[in-house]
Amino acid sequence: MDDYRDRISRLPDDFLLQILSRLATKDVVAMSLLSKRWRFLWTLVPKLNFDLRLHDNTCPKFTKFVDRSLLLHKAPTLESLRLKIGSICHTADVDVGVWVRIAVDRGVRELDISYCPAEDPITLPKCLFPCTTLVVLKLENMSLVDASSYVCFKSLKTLHLLDVKYFDDQSLPHLLSSCSVLEDLVVQRCPGDNVKIVSVNAVCLKTLTLHKSSQAFEGDDDGFLIAAPKLKRLDIEDYWGGFCYIENMPEVVEANVDVIYKNTERILGSLTSVKRLALCLMTSDAAYPAGTVFSQLVHLELCTCAPRWWDLLTRVIEDSPKLRVLKLRQKHIRRTSSPRASWKQPASLPKGLSLETFKWELYEGTQKQKEVAKFILQHATRLKKVIISPKPSSSLLEKHEMLKELSSAPRGSSTCQLLFD
Repeated sequence: MDDYRDRISRLPDDFLLQILSRLATKDVVAMSLLSKRWRFLWTLVPKLNFDLRLHDNTCPKFTKFVDRSLLLHKAPTLESLRLKIGSICHTADVDVGVWVRIAVDRGVRELDISYCPAEDPITLPKCLFPCTTLVVLKLENMSLVDASSYVCFKSLKTLHLLDVKYFDDQSLPHLLSSCSVLEDLVVQRCPGDNVKIVSVNAVCLKTLTLHKSSQAFEGDDDGFLIAAPKLKRLDIEDYWGGFCYIENMPEVVEANVDVIYKNTERILGSLTSVKRLALCLMTSDAAYPAGTVFSQLVHLELCTCAPRWWDLLTRVIEDSPKLRVLKLRQKHIRRTSSPRASWKQPASLPKGLSLETFKWELYEGTQKQKEVAKFILQHATRLKKVIISPKPSSSLLEKHEMLKELSSAPRGSSTCQLLFD
């Protein structure tokens, strides 16, 4: 029985270290009590993961544990250091600068520091910025106002900046200019970040996420500038206005555009190569330039919270000859009441409506919604499946009437299956 219980201790050290690397460092240290062999094995684990919540949210206990663990750590290289610190620890109580310096000296490849929620961000030491070994850098509620003029992240491929404060508009471009192989960038703006325009110019970038959701941003002079010729995926959310100018992005295959800009022509006009597209726009009047064709678009998800959303649907249907999947859903509370103007059906469908799957979530059965649903049922000659999910607040009688009306509507496809979810 003892031999069976100790079977895991007979595994090779390399294998055991891989297992321990997946655990929180607090748990790894606790396992050192299992046997003499395990007593010092934890000091060779290449990945360290510290979380204040695992220390009863007690700051002195947490900082002492991190200090001791880094002091005793003996792995040849530090592959990863993750620090999750809560607001109970004030910036004066935690010396993140010392921890970062130790990680940099150990050739850290992944650094993930989260300090939230908190009012005052943690300032990072200057020794971080010429760190040539970093491949992944993720920061939340950090300050880069003291960033060194010399930055060299020549190995960095992933950069996530959430609620980070900068020195000025040039801080982020200066930082990105040092990341010659950057492939994944996430920027989430925060009030008081000292930036008006976020400028992204990255030759190798493949995935870009830009979020600005705080109501503290006001005015049309707050926005994004993007130049990323090799970008594959774009995710932009901006609920408080401004602008986004895009140039030179011919390879994007997937995009999520959720904004309240008055004009989105520069955004959507640059996404003609997209295959999967999710849209939530404030208006359809200047959605994209006339004559634009989404020649590769196969999957479209359209939010129905904006007034006259059906006009945007009409345009995209007309300009997407390969569209196969359509999903309609109200993601947000309706921004304004919808006008009473009638829905204008697509004027030209030269090859017919090529949809194969149509799904509508939070369907209410309004007059406009019924017109759209019936049009698709009638003109989508290749339609295989239609899934209608009524709004949860709908009564059984209302759901029955919705099903009855749509079931009796003419269908362009004899094999179409209509389902109510």
